[in-house]
Amino acid sequence: MTDRTIGYIVGSISSTSINRRLAKALERLAPEGTTLVEIPIADLPFFSVDIENDMPQPARAFKDAIDRVDGVIIVTPEYSRSIPGVLKNALDWAARPYGQGSFDGKPTAIIGTSGGGIATAAAQQHLKAILSHFNAPTLGQPEGYVQSTPGLFTDNGEVTSDETAAFLTAYLKAFVALIDRYVPVAAGV
Repeated sequence: MTDRTIGYIVGSISSTSINRRLAKALERLAPEGTTLVEIPIADLPFFSVDIENDMPQPARAFKDAIDRVDGVIIVTPEYSRSIPGVLKNALDWAARPYGQGSFDGKPTAIIGTSGGGIATAAAQQHLKAILSHFNAPTLGQPEGYVQSTPGLFTDNGEVTSDETAAFLTAYLKAFVALIDRYVPVAAGV
């Protein structure tokens, strides 16, 4: 595969999110032939089985956006040693209706940043359990635990550390390789 589109979901809706800055850095570092596009979650209503059969337009648009990309990177902060509620809500929409999960067979990667030494490790473990249930082939290595320091990422996605930029480049390269392994193959006639 030469051209691919990777969607990314930022698990925070904060305007000052350091994870959004990390996502912008990934956009800038994307390898040739790869485009990263955001799949927004801020407009999703709270999931309820009462409305899933008449799926609200923002939820349908969210699922359609996942369907259109070759793979998804989830860029998650860690809230109270788990994933943010807004991200869990988005994942609940992605899983519905039953039997029509958006992540089924979709190559997925997880990364996140925080100021702490273990970054977002606890949140990522919870997210891996959810993605396993969704049958999403998930990048195992390298793991994306990025400790953020002041100024590491600029608002427009520049990375001020050569070491971090090199890690993110290698991370993206590994994820692209995973995506390429899951490219649909045309059946012979």
